[in-house]
This record gives sequence, structure tokens and C-alpha cells, in this order.
Amino acid sequence: MTGQGVAVSAAFDGGNIEVERCAGPEDIRLNIRADNAADFRQWFYFRLTGARGHDCTLRLLNAGACSYPGGWENYQACASVDGRTWVRVPTSYAAGVLTIPYRPPADAIYFAYFAPYSLDRHAALVAGAVAHPHVALEVPGQTLDGRDIDILRFGDGGLTAKQLWFIARQHPGETMAEWWMEGLIARLSDADDPVTAGLLAEAVCHVVPNMNPDGSARGNLRTNAGGANLNREWRDATVETAPEVFHVRAKMAETGVDFCLDVHGDEALPVNFIAGYEGIPDLATDHLALLDDYRAELAAQSPDFQTARGYPKAAAGKADLRICTSYLADRFRCLSMTLEMPFKDHDPRPDAAQGWSPARARRLAGDVLDVTYRLRGRLGRFERSGQ
Repeated sequence: MTGQGVAVSAAFDGGNIEVERCAGPEDIRLNIRADNAADFRQWFYFRLTGARGHDCTLRLLNAGACSYPGGWENYQACASVDGRTWVRVPTSYAAGVLTIPYRPPADAIYFAYFAPYSLDRHAALVAGAVAHPHVALEVPGQTLDGRDIDILRFGDGGLTAKQLWFIARQHPGETMAEWWMEGLIARLSDADDPVTAGLLAEAVCHVVPNMNPDGSARGNLRTNAGGANLNREWRDATVETAPEVFHVRAKMAETGVDFCLDVHGDEALPVNFIAGYEGIPDLATDHLALLDDYRAELAAQSPDFQTARGYPKAAAGKADLRICTSYLADRFRCLSMTLEMPFKDHDPRPDAAQGWSPARARRLAGDVLDVTYRLRGRLGRFERSGQ
């Protein structure tokens, strides 16, 4: 929709916005569209054109009705002229409206909830990885929209090799998770990297860079093309409702799982943290030692990780076994974790210009790989309590 030469559009991969009014630079009224088959909304991504040098006021009128309105507190939107470099811009939230005042330096400017990660970039990421001889691509099935589910396998392993899994972007609007994957895949693709070489001598790494390509393309926040929240489908997934989980879960059953890290983003908490499996059934106290040690090692490794803040821990036996981390920890009795990164910033080490950013997400992935290597000897299965 246009007004006085100004136009707003989201008709591209991952785009999400609805235009209520665009009467001119100072009167741009927008709404965040819900997921195509579910009532989740928070992700936005759109382009503003025709406003170079004009003082613009963009109002997202339904921000207060979004899924996580607490996420707007101290939040700053991301903006980019070229779609590659993203910076934070002044943003305010009051009376349920998110307001972005901005003077575009160019004829086209993009705004997004976080730096987007396109399917074209995903394809290039996968193609770059499989060019290396120790990397293979497996496609166990397709999504509801007919897209391939990509699993990268690093290393060949042997009968005693540990099976390490890394998955990301079950919730498509959490794009920092695939930026994180870029960092992990860069390290694992480099056979000359000593940590990679040492880890792949003892383990096979299975990497799913994007669990939800349909939701990514559609500009959804949390669901696939059929409206399923994939991170609530691990116990009961079917090929008709959540083929993404169904096929990855089947592959995990073939290989076994000695370790899994599921990478996400959190709208409200301005920190990086790990959520664990404390509430799964038949869990002895000593089974949590490795989880606690992993968190502590990562906090010591990187100032971009902390352990003071996070989600409340489930009471004993009260874990939601529909969720990936709890389901895998219960089924395979292994170290299974959820890494959460912020849409805002990592408050213990803030960056005023970019907040939490793609570059920092990539670096954190390298830190995770270093810690995984150091703790590799402790990865594996634990018994149920009383056995």
C-alpha cells in the first residue's frame, strides 16, 4: 500500500506485515499478521520505500495483542539498507503500540524483528557444507509444502562413535538460531580445525539447520504450514501434522542420541541461557551433574552466556514430554538441552548498535562446540533411577 510515494511491502521470503494505513511518511499504520494457520504473532519483516530523507513514524498497532507483549519492553527493532547488515534503531512501546521513528538514508529500508535468515541463504549454507568431503547431506522427508528437510552429517564414525545432534529453528521466527548454525557449520566444515578433528574422531555430528522451512518462508513466528508448533510435537508427531519432527525423530531412532542441543530464541529475557530436562521421569540427582557442568563450562568459556537467569525448572516428574529437550532426554537418557538466545541483547555484555546479532550468535556456536569437545568423554546414556 502506498501514500504520497511511500510504500510498505512484505511480499518476499519470510515477510510479515499488514498495512492498515500509509498516508505519508508520518502516518504509517501497520499490524503484525498471525501465523498462517495458528494464532501466534510477533515476527515482522517488511520493506519501506519512497521515504528517503523524510522523518517517518511507523506504528505497529497490534503489538500489545502479540503472543509475547513483554518482549517489547526495552526492545529495539532491526533495520537494514542492503538486507545484509542490520542495526538497531530507536523503538518505543506504549499503550499496546510499537513505534519506530526513522529517517531512511536510502529509497528502500528493511525492518525486522530480528535479522532475517532466508531460504536462499539456507540453501547456500547447505551447499557450502556438503562441498567438504567429510560432510554428507541426508533428506529423510519433505514438509507439508514439499520442501526438503535437510540434515547435515559431519564425520563417518564407527561402531563406538557417539551420536551428537544439533537442531535449530523449530520456531521459524527465531532466526538467530540459524545464524548460530552458520557458526557451528563453519567450524564443523573445517577439517583442519583441531576441535573439529578431535570431536569427529570420536563422534558423528548430525545438524538440522532449519527444522521449519515452511514457516520460515511464510513469515510465521512459531508454526509450520499446518499450524503445528513443532516443539510441542515430539511425543505425538505424525507425517500429516508435523512431518518435520516425524522424519527427524525417525532418523534419531536409527542413529541413537548421545547428546542434543535444540537452538531457539526468547522474546522476553535479555540473556543467553540453557533450559534442561530437570522434570523428566525417573531422574536421579546425579544425572543432573553433567547438565549443570555444561552450563558452568559455557559460562566460563563465554561472557555471552550466563546461568543466573532462565526458565523455571519443572518439578520432578512434571516435564512436558511433548517438548524436544524433555522428550529426547527421557527416551534416550542423554544430555538434551535447549539453548535460548535473546531478540533484544545479552544484558551482561550489551551492544548498543546491534544488540544480540548474527555475528555474536555465530561466535557463541563456536564456544558451544569447544565446550562439547571438552565434555565429550561424559556424553552418553544414563540409566533410569533405581536401575
